[in-house]
Amino acid sequence: MKVINTAIEGIYIIEPQVFEDPRGWFMETYSKEKLAKQGIDIDFIQDNHSFSANRGTIRGLHFQINPKAQAKLVRCTRGRILDVAVDIRKGSPTYKKWVSVELSEENKKQLFIPKGFAHGFATLTDNVEIQYKVDEYYSPENDRSIRFDDPEINVDWGIENPILSEKDMKAPLLKDSDNNFVY
Repeated sequence: MKVINTAIEGIYIIEPQVFEDPRGWFMETYSKEKLAKQGIDIDFIQDNHSFSANRGTIRGLHFQINPKAQAKLVRCTRGRILDVAVDIRKGSPTYKKWVSVELSEENKKQLFIPKGFAHGFATLTDNVEIQYKVDEYYSPENDRSIRFDDPEINVDWGIENPILSEKDMKAPLLKDSDNNFVY
């Protein structure tokens, strides 16, 4: 497993080693031991699987506040997505900055997102599936969202008229959210 730094400290692109032969391919998608040796020592406790039928869907920006904040390890197992992580830790030198990476079934890359970041993705193809690990259980009372088009964050999704859930359409701007992350 190769761990690659991004422009924001703590967010990493993970490239698993893929073994191919005439039968197909094999890869280890997660190894607690291998990631811990590279500084990502997380106890993931839940796996999530999401399906989006249409290209142009945006899901996010989502996070859980403390004490139920979540770190995530995200991968796309069908189709392609633009995966986005936004630093929402007040006082951070990269506050309101974001990182994006294309994740796909072809490139097999993964994105590690630590606590203190909002997460979202845009589907670049129809019939997209993503799977991700989290280190905290889903907590409805701690679940929060930020508008995908918050002008202070200014994520370039590359989609003009996105398909959104009602929750994402009604999400507040970051400045109006009750985000409790401090750097």
